[in-house]
Amino acid sequence: MYGFCSHPKHSFLVYELVEMGSLRMVLSNNEQAMLLDWEKRLIVVKGLANALSYMHHNHSQPIVHRDISSNNILLDSDYEARVSDFGTARILKPDSSNWTSLAGTYGYIAPELAYTMRVDEKCDVYSFGVVAIEVLMGKHPGDLLSYLSSSTPVSNDEQILLQDVIDHRLSPPRSREAMDVVTATKVAFACLNANPQLRPTMQHVAQALTRQPLPLPSPFSTIKVEELLGHVVCNG
Repeated sequence: MYGFCSHPKHSFLVYELVEMGSLRMVLSNNEQAMLLDWEKRLIVVKGLANALSYMHHNHSQPIVHRDISSNNILLDSDYEARVSDFGTARILKPDSSNWTSLAGTYGYIAPELAYTMRVDEKCDVYSFGVVAIEVLMGKHPGDLLSYLSSSTPVSNDEQILLQDVIDHRLSPPRSREAMDVVTATKVAFACLNANPQLRPTMQHVAQALTRQPLPLPSPFSTIKVEELLGHVVCNG
């Protein structure tokens, strides 16, 4: 933020110009989405992870955004992610229950907020997971989230290939990009764990996304979504 204007009738916050607009706008425009190649998409995911890690871990009291969505992520000309719209953000206070009213965007809200109004950093972690998968798919992953949360057993023949899930407007990722896409998918799925206590911290997420990725155990075209579930994201 560059500054602000306080007036009896009007109040303004002055931010840096972000030329590309929101992430949602870019992904919904075929021409812009095709310019957002795998390298740039991974930059967006890593940038968002770093921003949330800073908010959660680099302050004396964590700042929880509470409304992370593709509409609130702005992209500059270098496709660097900028978190916007802090109207619902909360500073978590120690020795406080941090109960609050429901806030956020449908489709990005952590499932536990359906039965509790207690807010903590893990709510943002879940929302990050949704946005990260959205970046890789090129659209909101609503159907995939429903599939992943289903308790119905799935046979091997019914399992989904990762290459069938990611954005078909781009050519399949190769070499290092393929490894990075698999890593980002594993990390995002860990963030979507229904149990908030089992989700990683954003600090661990940011670290996992910057480490050298592991070689793929099999060709990218054969990797199934189900193989990437249950990944543990930790420090080290």
